[in-house]
Amino acid sequence: MLRIAKVKEFTPAPFTVLGWEVEHIEEAAAELHKNGVTFERFPGLTQDALGIWSAPGGAKVAWFKDPDGNILSLSQH
Repeated sequence: MLRIAKVKEFTPAPFTVLGWEVEHIEEAAAELHKNGVTFERFPGLTQDALGIWSAPGGAKVAWFKDPDGNILSLSQH
């Protein structure tokens, strides 16, 4: 189930509001990039050419914004 609320005034949150776990993040990110998605870069995080960050524990995450400025993510665990 997915719940969506419509509001009169909106300010995007400064954190991830929705994310998808994928099996192969490099492939998923490359496909999104090919279709015009720009991945976010954050100071202090070492991210590869696609914008994927590798966490010390092995997880990988890439962030992007929807048209309203919400931060979304792909992750591989």
